[in-house]
Amino acid sequence: MKLELGYVPINDIRFDDQSKIVGDVLYVNKEELIDYLKEDETLESIDLEIAKPGDSIRIMPVKDVIEARVKVSGSGDVFPGVLSKVNVVGSGQTNVLTGMAVVTTGKIVGFQEGIIDMSGTGAEYTPFSKLNNLVVVCEPVKGTKQHDHEKAVRFAGLKAAKYLGELARDIKCREVETFETYGVKEGLEKFPHLPRVAYVLMLQSQGLMHDTYVYGVDMKKSLTTIIHPTELMDGAIISGNCVSACDKNTTYHHLNNPVILDLFKEHGKKLNFVCVIITNENVYLADKERSSDWTAKLARLLDLDGVIISQEGFGNPDTDLIMNCKKIEDQGINTVIITDEYAGRDGASQSLADADAKADAVITGGNANEVIVLGPMKKVIGYQDTANIVAGGFDGSLKEDGRITVELQAITGATNELGFNKLSAR
Repeated sequence: MKLELGYVPINDIRFDDQSKIVGDVLYVNKEELIDYLKEDETLESIDLEIAKPGDSIRIMPVKDVIEARVKVSGSGDVFPGVLSKVNVVGSGQTNVLTGMAVVTTGKIVGFQEGIIDMSGTGAEYTPFSKLNNLVVVCEPVKGTKQHDHEKAVRFAGLKAAKYLGELARDIKCREVETFETYGVKEGLEKFPHLPRVAYVLMLQSQGLMHDTYVYGVDMKKSLTTIIHPTELMDGAIISGNCVSACDKNTTYHHLNNPVILDLFKEHGKKLNFVCVIITNENVYLADKERSSDWTAKLARLLDLDGVIISQEGFGNPDTDLIMNCKKIEDQGINTVIITDEYAGRDGASQSLADADAKADAVITGGNANEVIVLGPMKKVIGYQDTANIVAGGFDGSLKEDGRITVELQAITGATNELGFNKLSAR
């Protein structure tokens, strides 16, 4: 399957009486977009704000981050099964608004949504501080259940991204990048001497708003299966979860998964990038056993030589991660796992809730328990009072002068387990 991504760089966002893209500036008709998003009857009000790199702005609590895209050619449309019909995506051309994102905020569960600071110490830990962000602030109708609130905010963000993406439909992109993988037989014929490598992508699916959607279906309802990497890059997978912000995979992460991008860079050179195996993260032991059995079975069926495994979340999902690693290794297939650590504020505690000697190639996104102090901002978009209850915060995190003392797990994307973060080791 072959996908072409046409890049439309956005270096500024401004409100205007007409939504359009002129040069590298995105103009947004605020009233028109709000009216479009207010179709959901569970939302009392919607507002739009702009947050640019370097601004003295704090966004919290953050629900999701989404990149705007539009299908120019090929089957399906962006966010299939959610905002469009269930057609297979991942082929043709899709135009991408780079350098910007839609950020949604809303006090849904409070303790499992995060912070994006556009400047200062906090900005150093989140990749989203470098983007021009259009922030969608959603207020629910009084009495709305949390699940309905989460769904309304999720759809509002996706619809805003689709609205903005449509502005790039007729733009002739200066840069177009091509990504292509092949069928099993074709790949063997093209690259007979290259190691066959796949990516096992573990998706959060523990329920209670810990959900990820594949073509509109909650992943906990699915068995482990195979997907083309270009399908992810075309919006087949979206985030619907409220896990700790530091290692949550937002929809932006799924659209720009760095593991997939790095594998494509070596595809046909050092390795044969066969496919992505998507599997779920479950609550009950029997479900964990079933899913990890299927992951190992598919890896063997595809005659893989190597597998990269990434997880989402920590604690309970560590068991799924180690099960996948151990069972794939038992098939004679080399594995590398990507995770992060909850090693205590001093870094001296056990990093993962589970372990095995066969997990001997590990990449870490950092220690989520590290404590930092965020300076006060001139403007807060959302609700700063959630600092005292957000995961990584505590009673007294928010100071009277606006400073916030939190663990890294409160910062959106700080220790992301796809490696989509700004931490490194030396």
